[in-house]
Amino acid sequence: MSGWIANVWARPAEARQENVQPFRYVRPEKLDAALALMAEYGPDARVLAGGTDLLVRLRLGHIRPKLVLDLKRVSALRSDVIEVDSCLRVGARTVITDLLADERIRRHYPALVEAASVVGSIQIRNRATLAGNVCNASPAADTAPALLVYRATVNLVGHAGRRNVPLSEFFTGPGTTVLARGELLESIDLPLAQEPSGAAFGRITRRRGVDLATINLCCLLTGSGEARVAYGAVAARPFVITDDSGALADRGSSSVARDAAIDRLIAQAAPITDVRGSREYRLAMLSVMTRRTLQAARERLA
Repeated sequence: MSGWIANVWARPAEARQENVQPFRYVRPEKLDAALALMAEYGPDARVLAGGTDLLVRLRLGHIRPKLVLDLKRVSALRSDVIEVDSCLRVGARTVITDLLADERIRRHYPALVEAASVVGSIQIRNRATLAGNVCNASPAADTAPALLVYRATVNLVGHAGRRNVPLSEFFTGPGTTVLARGELLESIDLPLAQEPSGAAFGRITRRRGVDLATINLCCLLTGSGEARVAYGAVAARPFVITDDSGALADRGSSSVARDAAIDRLIAQAAPITDVRGSREYRLAMLSVMTRRTLQAARERLA
């Protein structure tokens, strides 16, 4: 097998000697080798791309894999953004800083740029990949709502072949996805808009700077009157809702019609109470932030 292999000792913070957990570290260069290892180790394998989430969990002892698979030298997994047919394709090794610097991403997906700009810190964005943020499957992932309203598709690869899954069907719960044993996320496709649209991202956190969202959301309005709103941190997984009543995109619609449409959207949320906010606070802020973000999207559409 090509690549670099070692046995490494993961030392969780303040762990006793008897709790130190060894794991195998492999840095393959071929995709087939990476897929074979993923199939062999199954749930005992963890993928390392940027490592900004993985390394923290290893140090704290929250996870104890038998294999850490470093993908940074797998040349078949791209680290850039390319145009394919009628979409932009973001490679699995594309870090968020490079995503933000891409002129095509900035032009076509401004709400994704807003969301990606608040992922962690500058140092984290220099290492973290968009694919990793998606595969981590945090209900509060900042890029997820924007990707959902832009109707992103994830491209998965395994020994059984390739398959394409709409991002709206990819998340199954906190930290869980539809990835099967031996599968990797190869790229993310963002379809290019076929009509005028306006989109905006919003979130609330406990403090300025690096923090997970108490709530986050993204709103997209189309010229034909469709509204897509995606929410994070208010359910077991990020989710998107489509409202085709026309009330949210139409600047001339009545406040009663808009309020009714917004109430239908918020009714799909099921927030919990945790250290970042109570259920009641999250629901109240959903109402405020949905209106605020929709207004920003409406102005951009105009």
